[in-house]
Amino acid sequence: MKKIIVVIFLFSFLSSFAQSYKPTQENIQSRNDFANDKFGIFLHWGLYSIFGQGEWYMTNENIDCHEYAKSAQAFYPHNFNAEKWVEAIKASGAKYITFTTRHHDGFSLWDTKQSDYNIMNTPYGKDIVKELADECHKQGISLHLYYSLLDWTREDYPLGRTGLGTKRIHASKTGNWPSYLAFMNNQLTELLCNYGNIRAIWFDGWWDHDEDSIPFNWQFNEIYDNIHRLQPQCLIGNNHHQHPFEGEDIQIFERDVPGENKAGLSGQTIGRLPLETCQTMNGMWGYKVKDQNYKSPKELIQLLVKTSGKGANLLLNIGPQPDGSLPDTALARLTQIGIWLKEYGESIYGTSAGNFKQGDSIVSTQRENILYLHFLNEKGSRQEMSIPISKRIKKITALKENSNIPFRQRNGILKFKITIPKDNIDYILRIE
Repeated sequence: MKKIIVVIFLFSFLSSFAQSYKPTQENIQSRNDFANDKFGIFLHWGLYSIFGQGEWYMTNENIDCHEYAKSAQAFYPHNFNAEKWVEAIKASGAKYITFTTRHHDGFSLWDTKQSDYNIMNTPYGKDIVKELADECHKQGISLHLYYSLLDWTREDYPLGRTGLGTKRIHASKTGNWPSYLAFMNNQLTELLCNYGNIRAIWFDGWWDHDEDSIPFNWQFNEIYDNIHRLQPQCLIGNNHHQHPFEGEDIQIFERDVPGENKAGLSGQTIGRLPLETCQTMNGMWGYKVKDQNYKSPKELIQLLVKTSGKGANLLLNIGPQPDGSLPDTALARLTQIGIWLKEYGESIYGTSAGNFKQGDSIVSTQRENILYLHFLNEKGSRQEMSIPISKRIKKITALKENSNIPFRQRNGILKFKITIPKDNIDYILRIE
């Protein structure tokens, strides 16, 4: 696709009166592909990685944004290798990557013409998004682009709930919204015109001006219409912790599987769009040097299974290091998940939510006439199971041993006995 430089984005008066959103056939196909993928990798990386304190470092420590910006002259990720990133992620069994093009600190990781505060004005001087996009297209991994709606650096962004201590000289509650909105749309137009097929735009930051405080009109109609006009197949997700808004194509849940709200960020009702749960591999999204509290391979695999059991995708986060390399522990986890998916992926990919669940110990996924039962507990003993299933069962297979399981079925109740290994991660039965 030829490179396009966007100077100014003009809004049509009529865009304020957009009709109800009707996705194109390309968009519906993209939704189906996304729902079948079940597993993606989130990459939180940017200027904040230099400090090793997580992606909210600027606002958490009330750092002067002008002083913070000077760190761009020290940003030289000499070990960044898009080919190796994508190879490792693909080997994990993940089908797509969601990459932070611009986080709340306002620094852009591509060759944007809308601001000098970008990767090209660093000692590294290379377009990170282009390198990653080219490699994703080459290796057949779908690319999603994270984009922050809020900005702790720009003075035309209306002050919200966060970033109040970053010393923007002329910033105000009203800001210069037309200027900031045009800036965002110009940047999004660059991303959608200069980097090939983008399967999704992943928004974050609505909550900075949420409806519980001062009413604020983000003018999503204009933003969403522009995206769907430029790439009709491109999906839109917004991490607003609300029921889906008009024009969105996927629904996002943060740190919880749909229907749960243990982290306090996902109490919204579940809509009819494809679902995605984003979760960290350790504790933080962006790189934090002290955070070595990685979830075990078992925890991560079971999280993937539980998310699939809700009919949702798992978007599992990694915070790359300042030098551009993926942390060794994260790479080890990717390898271990990939080994498991290579053996048991049939029970995850292309499935929908199963119709049987028993607490956190048994979940199910299904595909056409096959139901997969996932036993996540550690019993180490023989169990007799009784499951209500009205359809006639032809065969039950234990995937681990690839052996048939004897069963009885009477009056809509299926009975069988299994022995779950003591070191069990996920003991899976295929019920045809």
